Amino acid sequence: MSTPSSPFRWAVLGPGGIARRFASQLSSSQDGVLVAVGSSSPERASAFADEFPLDGPALVGDYAQVLASDQVDAVYISTVHTGHARLTAMALEAGKHVLCEKPLTPNSGTTMALIDLAARSGKVLLEAYMYRFHPQTVRVLELVTEGAIGDITHVDASFSFDTGARNGRLFDLDTAGGGILDVGCYPMSFARFVAGAVEGRAAIEPATITGSGTLGETGVDEWATAKLTFPTGMTASLRTGVRLADPQSATITGSRGVIRLSDPWGLGADTSIELDIVGEQPQRIEVPAAHAYALEADALAGAARGSGEVPELTGENSLGQARALDQWREQVGLRYPFEADDASIPTVTGRPLAAGSVQVGPAMTYGSIPGVDKQVSRLVMGCDNQMNLSHASAMFDAFVEIGGTTFDTAYIYGGGHIEKLFGQWVRNRGVREDVVVITKGAHTPHCDPASITRQLEESLERQGTDYADLYMMHRDNPEVPVGEFVDVMDEHLRAGRIRAYGGSNWTPERVDEANAYAKANGRAGFTILSNHFGLAEALDVPWKGCVHATDPQSKAWLEDRGIALLPWSSQARGFFTGRAHPEDRSDAELVRCYYSDDNFERLARAEELGRERAVPATAIALAYVLHQKFPTFALFGPRSIAEMRSSTLGLGVELSESELAWLDLRAPAR
Repeated sequence: MSTPSSPFRWAVLGPGGIARRFASQLSSSQDGVLVAVGSSSPERASAFADEFPLDGPALVGDYAQVLASDQVDAVYISTVHTGHARLTAMALEAGKHVLCEKPLTPNSGTTMALIDLAARSGKVLLEAYMYRFHPQTVRVLELVTEGAIGDITHVDASFSFDTGARNGRLFDLDTAGGGILDVGCYPMSFARFVAGAVEGRAAIEPATITGSGTLGETGVDEWATAKLTFPTGMTASLRTGVRLADPQSATITGSRGVIRLSDPWGLGADTSIELDIVGEQPQRIEVPAAHAYALEADALAGAARGSGEVPELTGENSLGQARALDQWREQVGLRYPFEADDASIPTVTGRPLAAGSVQVGPAMTYGSIPGVDKQVSRLVMGCDNQMNLSHASAMFDAFVEIGGTTFDTAYIYGGGHIEKLFGQWVRNRGVREDVVVITKGAHTPHCDPASITRQLEESLERQGTDYADLYMMHRDNPEVPVGEFVDVMDEHLRAGRIRAYGGSNWTPERVDEANAYAKANGRAGFTILSNHFGLAEALDVPWKGCVHATDPQSKAWLEDRGIALLPWSSQARGFFTGRAHPEDRSDAELVRCYYSDDNFERLARAEELGRERAVPATAIALAYVLHQKFPTFALFGPRSIAEMRSSTLGLGVELSESELAWLDLRAPAR
């Protein structure tokens, strides 16, 4: 690795037009030197090296050859959009820092997986929005922060041009063509940067995005507009396209005036900021010429030698940008073929999925459930937060890589869409015999034996499998004799369509009645129960028909029966995340279900113990669930890989009997 007194050695991967801009400006960086160029075409790589002479070791080769060199500190990736993810993953795993052209990947799911890989690699990953580092942009954001034009109310930004023809990568769905990802990302990022500056942050995400546009004959967006609203109250209007020339511009409107930029993205030799404040003479702020590509190279080099992250464009910033671009494309009806619900989406590295291959944080723990001949992970991944196959693939891959085996889905989730996504991921990875699949049906109002059979068959068809490892009736229907439920579940178990069964939101009394019927009639009984359970005692339940097991009587029953509990909402819907304060009553559901003096005392004790163990209170709450005398397998529904990793911290917390009693207020304050 280079030191501050030695050159920072760069390689270019993908020697195209934009790479030429980077290479031509790199000599203006503080200490960056170009030492290598890699391409899938030897001729292109050699031609680039001839045009931009390389410093030693002057390596010209394919991607793998360049990445294998220990004489390369960082790579600049400028292939087509769909090539970014694989090359970035290869580079990170090869120990290289990465500056990758925007967009980092075509969608937020793949972007999330890359950002996680970068964090695990310890290398810097920077999305190449070079204009963010130019003095013009820096000064504009300073003016916003300083309140030069008062309260910011609106941003208007455009980056659109007319190619004059419909050919090449911009008009190819398979290379993620169209205007939104190629140049619409500039006005989107600008609006996010401005909204962030208002709040003293690098960027924030829009609260809403409404878009429209025109899809051309090749299927890509040739013209698109978007209206944004931000939590600050600021709005934005964005325009982009590849078959309509709209002047490149950016205007920021405030309560006291306007900031105008006539060259916000290209940043030529003559850049200036027009500042017009009510009652004052218009100002023209001249900005010194600068090499934006060199400045972003310096930003990455500085982070590589220092903090490990570029504050202006963090990984979380790039992920927020990807989510916003996803929404814009969704609004205009553009989904690429490689994102389809039945697409064969590979892992981010391109290698087969390897269970337990990533050890970040505490190791996964396992238990067993009668009837299931597989290891059941103590954490169970809820599938209902997965919006599309790209996102689901990234989440499910990450869970398996930390040792997760067990997934929870249901007939009603997403109207059946979630089961289809999950089934496609299972087929793509070839892991059906390695994972434990929980399938749920019999949700109100279709909670009867006939509906169970119909829904189970549909669920198996959606998932593309012939059995469920565990089946849970999502609700009980006390108007149906319990024996009828037992009979139909026993029938499916004997037919091999399920391996074991139980109920979600069933009372202890009805479970006892069901198992008594099963024993008396030679049927298989309940082996699992999924009710609300956690450190916080439920005062009410979030949805009608739910049942909690947080009261002392239910806990005693669970200990006596030894039935495996798969608790949902073990984190009390965010009560232990820092959201809950006695004076904050903005979340009516949280207040109704959990606000009590006893629960706030439990929260305080979890926080105290968390400080002692250097983990968040959520980890203590999860550990409480996992340390019960009866078997527990906690359901959790992370919306991102980062949330998933945070949740796993509870696996590494050991709690004694006295600590469990103290947390649950069964012992006095220490």
